[in-house]
Amino acid sequence: MTSPRPPLAGVRIIECSLLGPAAITTHLADLGAEVVKVESPTGDYVREMTWPIVEGTSLMHLHINRGKRSIVLDLKSEPGAETFRELVRSADAVVEAMRPGVLDKLGLGYERLLEVNPRIVFCTISGYGMTGPYKNLPSHGIAYDTWAGIVDPAYDEDGFCYIPDHVSIGINAAPLYGALGILAGILRARDTGEGCRMELAQSDAAAAFDWYRSETYKAYERPESEVTGNKSDNYERRAPGIAGMRGGVRYQLYESADGHVLFMASEQVFWKNFCQGVDRMDLFERWPGSQYADHARHNRELQAELREIFKSKTSAEWIAFADEHNTTIAPVNTPQTIAQDPQFQDRLGWIPREVLGAEELPFPVKLVGEELPVPTRAPELGEHSDQVLRELLGYDDERIAALRAAGAFGS
Repeated sequence: MTSPRPPLAGVRIIECSLLGPAAITTHLADLGAEVVKVESPTGDYVREMTWPIVEGTSLMHLHINRGKRSIVLDLKSEPGAETFRELVRSADAVVEAMRPGVLDKLGLGYERLLEVNPRIVFCTISGYGMTGPYKNLPSHGIAYDTWAGIVDPAYDEDGFCYIPDHVSIGINAAPLYGALGILAGILRARDTGEGCRMELAQSDAAAAFDWYRSETYKAYERPESEVTGNKSDNYERRAPGIAGMRGGVRYQLYESADGHVLFMASEQVFWKNFCQGVDRMDLFERWPGSQYADHARHNRELQAELREIFKSKTSAEWIAFADEHNTTIAPVNTPQTIAQDPQFQDRLGWIPREVLGAEELPFPVKLVGEELPVPTRAPELGEHSDQVLRELLGYDDERIAALRAAGAFGS
């Protein structure tokens, strides 16, 4: 059943954002928070940015601004700034999702808003954060991943360097960390009556998300008497457990009859179950390996055997085999094929285009026994200006008209 009261009902966030950082409140809106996106008279040009453009509007806008309401205010005008302060008075949080200090320059920074609402949580999300030598560098999303060491440069057949296909980490991880921080700040403010200011960088988030690799290399700066590899490789390998898998054999990608699967029998019990299941106990008897974390690295003879074995079944047949024999085999999908995967169809699926303007993935956390409300479509510029002023501030038509005449919504 649909929950009559979503988990974040009663949480109100005033957001000033441009482009991707607006995703910091998307998940909060999905969970029922009221998010009011305050836009300048020219609006957030995210509606025209990047690919694809769906019936005239970018998918990025449709996704990251879903569930929000848009109000236009010219914050450079005193009537617009005063209306903004009025909105903040009843809010839990203000989000500055653009270059740090923009609101402060307009006289609407944390210290000023604290006078209006002592419980306000003020969060700034930006590229490189408010401090450090890179704080003023203009950048785009991939910059935070190259900075964090996540994207490896690739070279084409002519020797030119290029950006390879990759998953964007910083622009996706930072909103999650930020949403968690905002909620923590709100909980404390409701308990103590005291607000706070927080800020985060998408670059920091990318590095934090990839903590295992960077912390591993840092640990290996210590002498071998203190930090070693794993006993399965005679303690020699001084690299992260998930890095440099080219030599793996029992932990490797293999071609199936119709695609690929991922084999992950690094534990001896799963390796034994696999060998029993394919009636090849001779492989286990010859190469039993160690109990844990054994990838049979560089064992080309075994790899050749496994290559032929995996070609004998389709990917779906191997997944069924793994379920039946309690061994570790996973599907290998692409961003284009994942929607056909039965696990995807069972757990995620799509919010239909008729609702949001494009097919979009839902919020992945599930409430057992109830359903989160379906988010509303991302707003047109200023679509809810009058509605927000009436509902949140109690303004009547006469006052709204006066504000419009005074330039609060722009010329």
